[in-house]
Amino acid sequence: MSDFNSTDEAIEEAAEETMVDDPAKNKLGTQSVLRLILTMSPPAMLSMFITAMYNVVDSYYVAKVSDDALAAVSLAAPINFLMGAFCVGTGVGIASVISRRLGQKRVHDANSTATHGLILALISALAFAVFGIVGSRAFISVFTDAPQILAMGDSYLSICCIFCFGIFIQVTCEKILQSTGNMIMPMIVHIIGAVINIVLDPLFIFGFWFIPAMGVTGAAIATVIGQIAAMIIILCVLLFRSHKIKITFKGFRFHGKIIKDIYSVAFPTIVMQSIGSFLTMIMNGILAGFGTAAYTVYGLYFRLQSFIFMPIFGMNQGLMPIIGFNYGARNKKRITDALKYAVIFDFIFSLVGMALFVFFPEQLLRIFTDSPEIIEIGTQALRTISLIFTPAAMSIVLSTVFQAVGKGFYSLLNSLMRQLLLILPLAYIFSTIGLHMVWWAFPIAEVFSVALSIFLFVRLYRKEIRHLETAKIR
Repeated sequence: MSDFNSTDEAIEEAAEETMVDDPAKNKLGTQSVLRLILTMSPPAMLSMFITAMYNVVDSYYVAKVSDDALAAVSLAAPINFLMGAFCVGTGVGIASVISRRLGQKRVHDANSTATHGLILALISALAFAVFGIVGSRAFISVFTDAPQILAMGDSYLSICCIFCFGIFIQVTCEKILQSTGNMIMPMIVHIIGAVINIVLDPLFIFGFWFIPAMGVTGAAIATVIGQIAAMIIILCVLLFRSHKIKITFKGFRFHGKIIKDIYSVAFPTIVMQSIGSFLTMIMNGILAGFGTAAYTVYGLYFRLQSFIFMPIFGMNQGLMPIIGFNYGARNKKRITDALKYAVIFDFIFSLVGMALFVFFPEQLLRIFTDSPEIIEIGTQALRTISLIFTPAAMSIVLSTVFQAVGKGFYSLLNSLMRQLLLILPLAYIFSTIGLHMVWWAFPIAEVFSVALSIFLFVRLYRKEIRHLETAKIR
């Protein structure tokens, strides 16, 4: 890896010499890999589980307003997914660079990367705020002309976008802390934000005391209040407590090389997750031909499957700094050990999730609605799509490895093939046969996706990982 360009190179080198994070003193390079995973992943898994829970709670209370309200939130979901793609994608890029720089003992560069990350998060949030002001109604109108659904969808989406700075800063700070091996504080803050949202949801949706009943608008307000509260807490933690990373805006200047290094991982991750947003938009269009119930079921599936995949993503949040640090430290054995344990754990999670969706789909759907049409369509959809869970878990683990070592393009390639080249064409073709066939596009595409992931990992291992030295840390 080449050093960052700087006009003050001598000053930066001196700073690095006085701020070196000795790998011999960093648990990412010395502690048992299994112990690291068992201590670092559960906090992230719990915070992801809480995220899944408050998404479901949102939908539960919104469904109590009306089926139209639930449909409106489902139509707004692609833009919320897109915001999540930029939040998480940028955060993954920042965390990947920071963990590798710490492994290389380049602490000054790690600090500068974190500062750049916060600025980039604010710029992204501003872009979504502009969309929330001028574009939310036009977006919802693409999928429906029902006045009530249109009005509720516009209100919900515009509020989430205009005040999205909370989630952008929150996620960025969480990723910065996680890149150093600190998984507890991000978990605590994430849970606080989620609990605030869960508590405020019924108050703002149905009204209480001096708070008027605001329906879907209230759900959006509760969401952004929780995000902003979490942002304030984690900013205070990051800026005013001692960490391996130090944020300073004094004399800040953008460095092209830092931005390039962040987005070499972040951009493929953003695009990869944005494809999911694009997939949801097109699928909503395909499913709209079968009626409101069809795309409502699709939205419910995404909320329910988050209970399975959020913990898996949490596991891999713990995995990323371990892989990134030891890749920077050139320790092959710790990389392969971490991968082995992650594959075993994620396989177990995904298998349990698939069993729940196959054997109890009706019970899961009745959390939100008693509509016979939604239950009938949803039961078949959940049983079919859940067949992807186990192969998808393997793809997620390998994608995390690609991102941790700076090969974000591999993850992007996999996502492009699965979601654009396979799922959408297959779903469109199968829609000419019947709605029941549309759901089969997902497991068929996932089989090819996991095969490509394995091929790319074998390529990465042969070209780079197997040549790493299992170096003794001095």
